[in-house]
Order: sequence, then structure tokens, then C-alpha cells
Amino acid sequence: MKLGGILNIKREAKRPLFSLRKINRQKLKKALFYVLAGFLGLIIFLFIWNLKDIPTPARLARLHAAESTKILDRNGNLLYETGDQRRTVIDKSQIPDNIKKATVAAEDTNFYHHHGIDIRGIVRAAAINILHLKVSQGGSTITQQFVKNAVLSPKRSIGRKIKEIILSLEIEQIYSKDDILAMYLNEIPYGGNIYGVEEASKTYFGKNAKDLTLSEAATLAAIPQAPTYYSPYGTHTDDLFRRKNYVLDRMVKLGFINLADAEKAKTDPPCHGKPEFQAKRDSIKAPHFVMYVKEKLVEQYGERMVNSGGLVVTTTLDPEKQQWAEDAIHKNESKFTRYGATNAALVSTDVRTGEIVAMVGGKDFFDIAHGGNVNVADSARQPGSSFKPIVYATAFKNPRFSPSFNLFDLTTDFGGYIPHNYDGSTHGPITMRLALANSLNIPAVKTLALVSIPEALKTAQDLGITTLNQPQRYGLSLVLGGGEVKPVEMAAAFGAFGNQGEFHKATAILKIQDDRGKVLYQYKPDNNKFQAIDPQIAYEISNILDDDNARCMVFGCQNPLNFGEHHVAAKTGTTQEFHDAWTNGYTTKYAASVWVGNNDNTKMKNGADGIVVAAPIFHDYMAKLVDDSDFVRPKEIQELTVEKYSNKLPGPYSKQFVKDIFASWQVPTEKDNINVVLKVNKINNKIATDSTPPELIEEKLFTNLHNEWGDAWQRYPNWEGPVRAWAEANGILLPPNEKDDSYSTRPSISITHPANNSTISGQITITVSINSDHGVSNVTYYLNDTQIGSSSNSPYSSIFDTTKYANGTYKLTAKLSDSNGVTSENSIQINIQNGPTAKITNITVSSVTANSAVIQFQTDIACNSTIYFGTNAGALSSSVTSGLQTTNHSAALTGLTPGTKYYFKIVATNSAGGQSSYEGNFNTS
Repeated sequence: MKLGGILNIKREAKRPLFSLRKINRQKLKKALFYVLAGFLGLIIFLFIWNLKDIPTPARLARLHAAESTKILDRNGNLLYETGDQRRTVIDKSQIPDNIKKATVAAEDTNFYHHHGIDIRGIVRAAAINILHLKVSQGGSTITQQFVKNAVLSPKRSIGRKIKEIILSLEIEQIYSKDDILAMYLNEIPYGGNIYGVEEASKTYFGKNAKDLTLSEAATLAAIPQAPTYYSPYGTHTDDLFRRKNYVLDRMVKLGFINLADAEKAKTDPPCHGKPEFQAKRDSIKAPHFVMYVKEKLVEQYGERMVNSGGLVVTTTLDPEKQQWAEDAIHKNESKFTRYGATNAALVSTDVRTGEIVAMVGGKDFFDIAHGGNVNVADSARQPGSSFKPIVYATAFKNPRFSPSFNLFDLTTDFGGYIPHNYDGSTHGPITMRLALANSLNIPAVKTLALVSIPEALKTAQDLGITTLNQPQRYGLSLVLGGGEVKPVEMAAAFGAFGNQGEFHKATAILKIQDDRGKVLYQYKPDNNKFQAIDPQIAYEISNILDDDNARCMVFGCQNPLNFGEHHVAAKTGTTQEFHDAWTNGYTTKYAASVWVGNNDNTKMKNGADGIVVAAPIFHDYMAKLVDDSDFVRPKEIQELTVEKYSNKLPGPYSKQFVKDIFASWQVPTEKDNINVVLKVNKINNKIATDSTPPELIEEKLFTNLHNEWGDAWQRYPNWEGPVRAWAEANGILLPPNEKDDSYSTRPSISITHPANNSTISGQITITVSINSDHGVSNVTYYLNDTQIGSSSNSPYSSIFDTTKYANGTYKLTAKLSDSNGVTSENSIQINIQNGPTAKITNITVSSVTANSAVIQFQTDIACNSTIYFGTNAGALSSSVTSGLQTTNHSAALTGLTPGTKYYFKIVATNSAGGQSSYEGNFNTS
């Protein structure tokens, strides 16, 4: 019973829930019905509302008259007019199958299967556009494109889209597919003012449409998607040929052609390396600039609005400066062609606004065979060393680095990458100022390593460089131009240095008006500025790049970057193997970027560096713009003298100095602490201690010099090795960190004979006892303060003749010097007591013959005597005894040479060893 009761309760509880769900479903169905009905009603209303303005298909050709767009320079002079459509209408029978099939493959693969609109394409395009995804999705069929181009206003709106759909459905009911395709091919734009396939065929290939090859047909079919971008006379022909190949692949997939024909057509002209388009000579001024402007307009307003919407576009171009730029290139053409260059470009901006005042994208826009229509001023090329200022500007953000900071220009291995300077030389320690001014590669690579690649890229991006967007690809060669940049962006970036660090993106358009004069766009410089770098850094870079004296070391003082008294900051650049040569620079008002090279990236001849082929163009252009203005020096900038290696204030032991400018955060507050004077053992350069002999102690200057990593120098042995080698070669010593322990005991010496306080006479031998850990250099003997002997050989004794000294008490000293010059001495007292010496008298030379002579003499006391004789008074080589303990002395000298002068010396020695002497001479017969 209880269980049944529970079950009944549960059943009763379920019923209200079931009813509620049923009611909610019914309400939901009704709500959905009303929403769908309302939406359908809105669609029907919009269709009916727009039907009133829809022309009949029969009136298509009479409904919309195109109005040209005028592109003007800043003074209102006409540069180019997009109107005056050139079109040659042909019958569908004159349109070959290959252009029809190529167009269908490129624009509308379901053309023969739909009824004017592609529902899935419209929904997909609407969804993507609503979500604001950056994908180009028109969703338009060929029929819709014909209606857009032939009938409706170029202004975009929902109403126009509805009219487009309705008309497309109507046209499909009235005309055949071939008729619609023929009308489309006669109507659509093919770039510039070229409309219709026949006019495009004649213009680009010099032939009728019916004679087009498959390659040519696929090329034309590739253009309508973006006529300005893909124009054969535009700057994107490489992309045009890629799209042409895409069209051929689509034709194969759709079964229109076979694979062999497609592959052949890919290499038939026009194609990469063989453009073979007819030359264009339109009435157009500054053509590269005009095409640059037109691309910007198309990005904003679309092809049809630009080509036939009646816009009036006032650009930033200054006609006078444009002429100066063109003249500078043409004047120097012979110089750069001599080095194997076929092209040059120059773009110039106003640094205060970013306005492009001159743009020459190549020396001849109409030289299609050499890619003259390519706008190199807006093309990404490697900048060589002209990128270095951006890296040094990054370094100057760090308080450690300033223009006076010392870098070691020494061959260094950066983990397998070993850069070299342009001329292969190195310069040892050099300041950042000199390293940048002279474009030295090794210091620049070190600077990039010190600041890091991400930080340098951030600075480049802050300065408007948009092309360096593959950070994983760049290594330390980035500072030498390892990434691609556009001249137009480099001009704007360098312009920020001249504008106190304030960056203005390069802009080409001042104002856009519609066909009724309504202003659609007005350039406002204040909305286009950004403080990219600190004004103090901007001034430091400008001060370096404007320093003619600093760059004399490598470039010589008279070079194209020297503008005399005028202030122009400039930096050249050359890529490896001379593919590109650059010069970028600026004044306080204008910046310019010059490129020289070949469009196909073939290398120029050796020696085609920036200072040789690009700088002359830069000089001739900028010489027209210079004035007396100088770069603004922020009040925070200080000029100081610092110690060369530490970059700190001079200390008591500083010997070398540098004077330069410092930003406020770079100003040193500490004194030089790398130059120190220490007391060391001069033999081993170890720190002197109490046991170091005083005679070995000297004060010596040491320099605690290491690589550029500061306190982290030990972590970079590849940097430290070259620095240490250079320092040692130049006599710069590191402070010692070891204490001298070479002398635990000093050497000692003691006199062992004669004894202290003994009485001596005659000749004696002085002997000593020695204790020395460092050997013996010599022992010197002194009687009082007079040296009486020395010895350098063991046992270091010496003969002492006391008879040469008067009787009395003397101090006898023995002084030891070890192998290091450390000395020790010992002294004793001695008493000399010798008898009287003999007096020599009555000297006669007799019995002189040619070969002999006899010498006789007397002494007052009995003594021994010896006669020394010879022909050299300073070296008497012979001797004979003349007496022994006698007063009468005689000796015969034999073996003499006839007719020769002989010198003799008589020495008489008493019993105590005392001596007396007499000297004389004679001649043999």
C-alpha cells in the first residue's frame, strides 16, 4: 500500500511538468513563425522598394555614365585622370574560347550552372563581412559583376546589392550565357583606363583578342579580380603571374584544358622573367606615385569608384621637389650604371607631417622590359647598414649606452656567425659615435646582441617599419640589413629622428572629394603622429649622423654626405655582394631615402656601395632643400668628459678621455673605477704583502678592462678572448687578484773569513756563507763605502789586497743580490796592519840590443821584485823575477823585437805583502 501510494504521488507530480513543456513548444513555434514572417516581409518590402529604381535590361547601356577620377598634386595640378575609358566592343564570335574559359575559371566556376546568383557565395560573403574577417569575399557571379560594372552606381550600399541581385536574375532570363559572358568581357576593367578584353589585348599584347595565346588569355583573366593591383603596368607583376598560374590550374581542374597545355602556358610569355608587355606611354606625371595613390584609393573605395566615380584627389606631391628628385636620378645615372645598376629610386617626406613630397619609384616607369613599372620606393629590399641607426637608437634607451660608450671592434665569433667590416680591418676600442658614423659592422652586431633582436624590432615598428614581421627568421645580421624594408617607410622612420622623435606615417593623400564636391577625406597630421622615440635619443642619432668629422675615418672628410655648414644627417647602406645600395637621411624639415640596384636582385659590380652610387643622388636632391636650421637640442642633453673605457666621470687614475653628449638618463654619476693603482711585486705582478721585499714593490696602473657585457662579461668568452688579446698587445694590464707569496724568507749572507775584529795584512781571501731561495746573482764586497771586489760564481769569495790601504780599522761588508735583485748584507770590523813598503831607486836600462836589455835597480829594504814588460803599456804580457829578499835587483829581458818600444813596470813586495812600483820604457836597436 505504501509503495503504491508513493507511485501515485509521483505520477501526479509529472503531469503539470509535461503540460508546461507542451505550452512552451507551442509558444516557441509561434514566435519563430512571426520572426520568419517578419524577416520575409522585410525582404519583400526591400525588394519592392528597390524595384522602382531598377532599369530594364534593355536600358543597361544607357543608365550609368562613368566620370573620371582626377589625381592632383598639392598645388592642384593634374597628375593623372582615370577617366576617358578606352574600350573596343567586339562581337561574341570574336572572343576566343580560351579567354572565355579562363575567365570562368578565374571568376565564376559555376557560371554555366546558376541562374544569376550564387546563394552559398552570398551567404558566405555576408557572414565573413559581418564578422569583419580580413578575407576578400565578394560572393558575386559573372552576371552580378557585369551588373555592378555596367549599370549601378559605384557607391556601396545594401540597396545597391538588392538591385544587383534582382537585375542579375532578370538578365539570366533574357540573355544566353554566351551573351552575358560577352557583355561582361566587353565591360569589365583591366587596369587603368583599359576596359574590355579587346582593348586590353591590344594594349598589353598588341594583338586582337581572337589571337590571344593560352598564356596571354590566362594573364588577362587574372586581372579583373583587382585591376589596379594586377595591372601589367603596376608594381605587382610577380603576383599577377602567380594568379595567372592559378587560373591555368583551375582550367585543368574544370576540364577546360589538359595538364600539358597548362604547364607549357605557365612558361610561355608573359611570365616570370619574360613579361613581354607592350610599353605604356600615357599622359601621366610622377607615374609611380600616381599608381601608389591609386592603390590606396582602391583599398578604401574599390575599383569601380576609383575608375569611374568622379573623385577629385589632392595628393601630397610637391611638383618642384618631384622634379628635383627625377633630375637627381637622371644626373647620376651614368655613375650607377657604370657599377652594373639598372635602376634607382627616391622617396622624400616632410618630417613634420609625413607627407610624401616626391616619389620616383624607378628611373623609367615605362621601361616594362626592365621592370620599370615596379615602384621600388614601395618595395621591400634589404637596407644594408642603413638599418643601424634604428639599432643604436634602441641601445640609447638603456642608461648604460650613450654615444661615448666603448665598443671593441675586434673579430668576434657570435656562435658561428663571424661578421667583418667592409674593408676587412678592425679598429680596437671605438665609441658608438664613431662606430655608427663610420658604419662599422662588428660593433653594430655587438650592439644588436646587447639590446636584443625583439627590442630592435619594436623600435623599428614604432618607427613605422611594417615589413619586419618574421622575428623567428632574423639573426644578428638584421643590423646589417638582414630583413627587408621599404624606402617609403625608411624615409618616414628617419624623418622621426629629424622631428624630435615624433613619427608621422608616410601619407600620399591630402584630400578626397566626391563628384559633387563633398569632402570624403581630409588629412590631419595631428591624427597621424606618434612619439616613437624620446627627443633626446632622436637628437643623439641626428648629432652622430650629422657629424662630418666622425665619419672621416672610413669615408674621408670630403664625401657626398658632407653639406658644409648645413645640417644634414645621413646613413648609407650596402647589402652583401652589392645587391642593394642605399642612402637615407634628413634635415629638420625633409627626409629622403635613395635606393640603387637591379629590380631582379642581380648583384652590381664590386665597389657599388651606398656612398658611391646612392649618396650622390641623395646629395644632389637634398642640396636643394638645405637651410640654416639645426636639429633641436633638448635642454636635458648634457655635454661631458668621461673616462674612455668605463664611460664614467674621470677618477684619480684616469688617463684617456672622451667628450660627448648624454641624454638625461645616461649622465654618469660614478667615477671611473676600472683604472686602479696597486702595490705589486714587480717581478710577478702579484699584490704585494708584508713579506714582499721592499725593493720588489712598485706602484703600477691597472685597467679592469673586459668585454661590453659589464658585470656579465664572464658569460661571453667569445667576446672576452679578443678583448684580452688586444689589451695585452697594447700593454693594458688587468688588476691582479693573487697575493705575492714568493718570499717566505729573505736571502741572507755572513762573512766567514776574516773574523770580526781580526787584524789582517797583505793579501787575504774573503769567504762567505749564503742562504737564498732564489739563487745568487752576485756578491759585492766593500771596504767602508768603496767596492773592493765582486763574484758571480760559487763559492763567491774574493781576493783582498790590504797593502793598498793605510793601516787602521775598517768596515768590511759583503752584499748579496739574488736572481730577482733582492739584497742582503753582512758587515764586520777589521784592522789592517802592514809594514813599510820598499823605495825603488837607481833604475838603469843597459846592454840594450835588438833582442835584449838589462834592467837594474835598488831598494832601501830587502824585498822581492818582479819586472813586467811588453809593447802595450796597458797590457804588459811578459814578466821576469828580478830579486828575492835583496836590496840589489837585476834582470835580463830577452826575446825582444828589434827597433821596438818596450814598456816595463817594477813591482817590489815587502815581507808583509806591501808593494811599491816604478814604470818606464826603452827602445831596442
